[in-house]
Amino acid sequence: MTRTLRTGLAPALSLALSLAALPASARQVDDSYSVDQRFAQYRDQFPGIAWPAVTWREGQSVLFDRPYKTVGARTLHLDVFRPAAANGQGLMLVHGGAWRSGSKTHFYALANLLAQRGYTVFLPEFRLSGEAPYPGGMEDIAEALRWTQTHAAEFGLDDDHIAIGGASSGGQMAALLAYAGPSGLFGKVHANALVDLDGVLDMADPEALRFENAAGDASPFARWLGGRFEAMPQRWQEASAASHVGPQSPPTLIVGSGIARFTVGKDKVLAALERHHIAHHAFAFTGAPHDFWLFAPWLPIVADQIDGFLRPLTPAKARK
Repeated sequence: MTRTLRTGLAPALSLALSLAALPASARQVDDSYSVDQRFAQYRDQFPGIAWPAVTWREGQSVLFDRPYKTVGARTLHLDVFRPAAANGQGLMLVHGGAWRSGSKTHFYALANLLAQRGYTVFLPEFRLSGEAPYPGGMEDIAEALRWTQTHAAEFGLDDDHIAIGGASSGGQMAALLAYAGPSGLFGKVHANALVDLDGVLDMADPEALRFENAAGDASPFARWLGGRFEAMPQRWQEASAASHVGPQSPPTLIVGSGIARFTVGKDKVLAALERHHIAHHAFAFTGAPHDFWLFAPWLPIVADQIDGFLRPLTPAKARK
């Protein structure tokens, strides 16, 4: 039961005072994309799907919520998964969630497996579409990558041995940053490898437009960019990783679910990398869900694919 305030404040004023008491950085969070929601969706479709068992090994450590950027009253953080014995290669992973949802915690299970293989893994939060439209989130992950390079020595890394990866929308963002980084589109930045897990590589491809350029209510990607393809084709091209592949692009691993819509642009990118004599590898599951990196039995295979691709890139002294 609601009681009337003795002061006689109007309800609207009471609400205003309550909101004023909130921290300046308070914001709405879209939690429509979560691991449990996807597990409930998939468990009847994929026999054998299971929550991954996360076990720790002696000497591992995790640094939670290290600040890397401040935007107004908003501070952005990243988590660092540290191995017991570092192999000298770092990897920053960008979470998925249709550019509007998701969390860095979604990568904890994969980060743990990679740390057990010697990798130092960085998991940044970044501003999602409800908080900042494109290119806000891209500028955030670019700053996060620069932070890892600036602080590389603290983690036993060289600043030129840090890769970037991501999953789904995070894979699209990671690929875009990896390929556009040398041009300075989001501030000059360089990664020594790219790992794309089911992230669309050419958003302007007709096949991608079938899904990402939905009519009526704008698709999550169109809302992030600020409009549909017909209204801003140049921006859609700019936000397509395939538009930026060049001689300075990093070695690339593409891991797909086998669902074609999520790796649109793959063949175009691989052909461009081949022309520039840049190392690349593509692996595709058969009969896997889109979010294969979240669940067993696919998760350890993803870790093995990443390890197999990045291992030759680790510093020579670490491979001895």
